[in-house]
Amino acid sequence: MTEPCDLTAVDARALIGRKQLAPSELLESCIARIEAVDHAVNAMVARDFDRARRLARQQDEMVAKGGELPALFGLPVGVKDLEDTEGLRTTFGSPLFKDNVPAKDELIVAAVRRDGGNVVGKTNTPEFGAGANTRNAVYGVTGNPFDPQKSAAGSSGGSAVALATGMVPLCTGSDTGGSLRNPAAFCGIVGFRPTPGLVPSDKRGLGWSGLPVLGPMARTVADTALMLGSIASDDASDPLATTVHGATVRRAGDFTPVPAVDLSRVRAALTPDFGFAPTETQMRDTFAEKTGLFRHVFARAEDTTPDCSGTDETFEILRALAFLSAHKEKVEKTPDQVGPNVRANVAEGLGYSAADVARAMTVQTTLYRRWQGFFRDFDVILTPAITVSPRSWRELYPAEIDGKPTRTYFHWLAMAYAVTVVGHPAISLPVGLDRNGMPFGLQIVGPRGGDALVLSVAAALEAMLAGDPRTARPVPDIAKLRAAPRLSDSPGFLGFD
Repeated sequence: MTEPCDLTAVDARALIGRKQLAPSELLESCIARIEAVDHAVNAMVARDFDRARRLARQQDEMVAKGGELPALFGLPVGVKDLEDTEGLRTTFGSPLFKDNVPAKDELIVAAVRRDGGNVVGKTNTPEFGAGANTRNAVYGVTGNPFDPQKSAAGSSGGSAVALATGMVPLCTGSDTGGSLRNPAAFCGIVGFRPTPGLVPSDKRGLGWSGLPVLGPMARTVADTALMLGSIASDDASDPLATTVHGATVRRAGDFTPVPAVDLSRVRAALTPDFGFAPTETQMRDTFAEKTGLFRHVFARAEDTTPDCSGTDETFEILRALAFLSAHKEKVEKTPDQVGPNVRANVAEGLGYSAADVARAMTVQTTLYRRWQGFFRDFDVILTPAITVSPRSWRELYPAEIDGKPTRTYFHWLAMAYAVTVVGHPAISLPVGLDRNGMPFGLQIVGPRGGDALVLSVAAALEAMLAGDPRTARPVPDIAKLRAAPRLSDSPGFLGFD
């Protein structure tokens, strides 16, 4: 029998609305799951159970009284530990902030609470989100739910693992080089990178940069859209948020329900590497096998890619600029309290000139315009969500792929940051297992501003593929995780590297 914590967010919310499931019952099921399996994966690192229980009891009373309830009402939510939560420890995975307790929720958290979401705790992340291996010197490493000795990716790794194991039905995340999509692919859940500004941020230091975004994570596309409908807005604190003076362009629930789409009218481009990403042979083969099962359903499915030449250097420079802005002072004043990934980015940033930055921004614009030309002939691009299958979390990053050295510690994320650089929306959809028996994520990239289209295509594929064990969303073995040893007993568990 399905436990309440394993219900989709949409189904749980419907049962709450029909008075067939109490918010407190759902919360207790989620807490029980956290207490049963988190020792094996270390995903929910700061917990707010007492406050969550108080709110759930209040919500029980509200349900009994009747009346309209907001979209996320009664749904337990995990918040990535890069996002400020009022009264709940927020460390950013850094020893410098190990005792930091914010006095105020940041905008995305406030939106979740306003729409009835019940924040259960914080999910683990690498230090300041640097790198796609979720480990730090405050809470330690987060293990993959399909093999806790393997990486959960990152930087939203704790959120992905919490979702895959049924700790909560919804989580927040963020994405610069794929931090919503990479862990979703490694853990068999859904991660959506929206158009920059769609989910406004009141904390992004370089407010005009579209590289970092906030977004939703869940187990299904419909659940992801449900959360997106609550956190998307036109809030003026984000300079990239949509503005039409005197008008509200985005409204709560704009993305739910997900509009239906006829895949036979959708033109799809397929590429295993965008022409430049260091995709391992096993992932190329898995991508070909998976898409070979369904590519015929599209109006057109062509093996091609936009011209992405220049993407690596452009992303490296613009990413370093952001780290230089946010972390230069930390590296200079407390270098022993800052990990290798952050130090590397700051050092790289200091080595660039204004001419380098100007060149990167110019190439970024050129890339964007190439993509617009490409999307005149296609509606979506399908790719692997990530270049490699999950490896040991003891490997800070893949230094080589198929025997070839990687350019940087984040070069293996090129499938994701190709999309980041041009600002298009993209989702990682779980599509069965790869040849190593680990989750495989399919990236679906949409046109400029095509967030709703991406969700629609993903939902249509999800429904079509769910009945085939080769393509259905994989589910970790909860009983095996219950009996697993404590991850914290593993050598190398705590630390930056």
